[in-house]
Amino acid sequence: MSDEEYSATVLGSHWFSGPPQPQEAVPDRVEGSVMRFGPGVTAAMPAPFPVVVPVVVPPRRRGAGLRRYTLAAVVLAAVLAYLGWQRFGPGIEVREVSVTTDPAGPACDATADVVAVVGTNGRPGTLTYRWVRSDGTRSQELTERVPRGQREARLHLLWTFRGTGSYRAKAELQLLSPGQRTAAVDFTYRCPR
Repeated sequence: MSDEEYSATVLGSHWFSGPPQPQEAVPDRVEGSVMRFGPGVTAAMPAPFPVVVPVVVPPRRRGAGLRRYTLAAVVLAAVLAYLGWQRFGPGIEVREVSVTTDPAGPACDATADVVAVVGTNGRPGTLTYRWVRSDGTRSQELTERVPRGQREARLHLLWTFRGTGSYRAKAELQLLSPGQRTAAVDFTYRCPR
């Protein structure tokens, strides 16, 4: 370059007009809402605003939660009531009492089997009783446990006789609880030898 071609005003003109103004960038292509600048593959840009997906919650009917458990609650209450009634409900009741033995009486030097039959309502419980004999003997208080569903209890008195002659005997059952009842049977011991 020669000195004649050199011009200080041309060289320094950019110093006086300020920095060069950037030109507006133009995208290479537009795909939907994504603008692409330059070559290559870029990741999809997030939306410029939050995406809200509406969730539809069905309206709750009043009392629907309560109705859902009603059947289970009723069944549970019925089972508990039944078990409570079985355990703490009405106890054993005596319906009837009878006492029997062999009407011919025992043979010589033999034992009479006196049997009391106590009819119940089938509920479980305990019978308290004693035997009273006509010879003045009385037993201590005895108990008999009656299981559920059993509608009668058989209570035995074994009375042994010895010797010759005859004896008019009477055996009486005194039921002490539940309730108080009595029943008796008469028989005769005979031994002619």
